[in-house]
Amino acid sequence: MKTKYTPLVTVKKNLMDKSQRVLQSANADLNSASVALKMSYDGLSDITFPNSGSISTFMASRTLLSSQRDLIKHNQQWVRFAKNQVQLAKEKLKADMIEHEKFKYLEVEEMKKIIQEQKLKEAKELDEIALIGYGLKEKR
Repeated sequence: MKTKYTPLVTVKKNLMDKSQRVLQSANADLNSASVALKMSYDGLSDITFPNSGSISTFMASRTLLSSQRDLIKHNQQWVRFAKNQVQLAKEKLKADMIEHEKFKYLEVEEMKKIIQEQKLKEAKELDEIALIGYGLKEKR
């Protein structure tokens, strides 16, 4: 049964579905960022420091360590950004779900009203038919 709210419910449902997809994408990005951060920490622990050798070996080791620390900072920022995106997506999804439920409720209430009106009309028609039938019976 269609009501004046049916198209709005459809639009709100589509917006809610889109928000769910955005949240899933944000969660996937967060997982990727977390994996990258873990891998960068693992890479830091894999770095070995020379105990002896030339100054260039020490400098190369120090540069590698500095580079790994920069990568860890970058990945930490990525994780923070991804967490923020997940939070924003959750809030948007929540708002879209509330809007969808509002219009769905209005649609259901409109349907109840239409059904009630149909029942009342049907009852009046049945009463009229019964009166006509009773009138015909009395004439015989």
